Amino acid sequence: MARAVKPLEDRRLVGIGLALFGYLCFCLCDSCAKWLTLSHLPTIEVVFVRYAGQFLIVLAAFAPRQGLSTFRSNRPAIAVLRGLALMGSTLANFFALAFIPLTVTASINFTMPLVLCALSIPMLGERIGLKRWAAIVVGFLGVLIIVRPGTTAFHPVMIVSFLGVICNAFYLLFTRKLAGVDPTTTQQFFASGLPTLCLLPFAFSGWVWPSDPVTWVVFFGIGAAAMAGHQAIVIAHRFAGASVLAPFNYSLIVYMSISSAFIFGQPPDLSIALGAPIVVASGLYIWMSERRMARAVAADSVGAD
Repeated sequence: MARAVKPLEDRRLVGIGLALFGYLCFCLCDSCAKWLTLSHLPTIEVVFVRYAGQFLIVLAAFAPRQGLSTFRSNRPAIAVLRGLALMGSTLANFFALAFIPLTVTASINFTMPLVLCALSIPMLGERIGLKRWAAIVVGFLGVLIIVRPGTTAFHPVMIVSFLGVICNAFYLLFTRKLAGVDPTTTQQFFASGLPTLCLLPFAFSGWVWPSDPVTWVVFFGIGAAAMAGHQAIVIAHRFAGASVLAPFNYSLIVYMSISSAFIFGQPPDLSIALGAPIVVASGLYIWMSERRMARAVAADSVGAD
């Protein structure tokens, strides 16, 4: 029997509040990952703990009520590819966090709309106009200001961070393909269970236990922060449309700057102050462009009726 799906509601302030909370949770997740890697826990172990924690919460919260339907995907190949893309993104991001500040990884991650826009051509068959291509180029110029290739400020791990962005773009593309196909709980199961299974053979090689009470709290909290963030963002989209919520993704740079400065003693430098606004502006332009096109398509559909 099909599970009942809660109806959409037009409560934008609730949706925006949930989105802001969700991005705060993602900041906490990345901060936990940086703390653990700086505490000399191997990156693979940290990624495993992040997904295993989320996976156990998914099983405990949903499997008893929803049974085997939690594990069934209507498009299992896409669900598996989505889980692998998310795992690749997390591996790259957590590895980079051991070497560069949160503000740098966050700024690089803000190239997501630019990469997603470029990948939508071959994967979704979308057409990209000259102005959006210009926005992509300008956004990457902003990234160059941040990473400063060819200078002593450049760290090779920044390339790894950008590879993580590409993996995350594929994850979002696969998420689009699963929209309306699999329920959220099934997507959560594959997104957390598959990385847990894949990393299990490697996670316990060179395993390191936390050495102090704070690190133990972080160790157990990283999966909960990731789970809470994903759930908050999903629920937010029930109260407000994606076009309303998209700009609030950039709240991450505020959260990351605060965490980087006060927890890790790494405040944003001049390159972040110059480059991040350029990347954000490019992403916002692409978002506004897509919103205008969606409205035009909707108006044409109404006119055709």
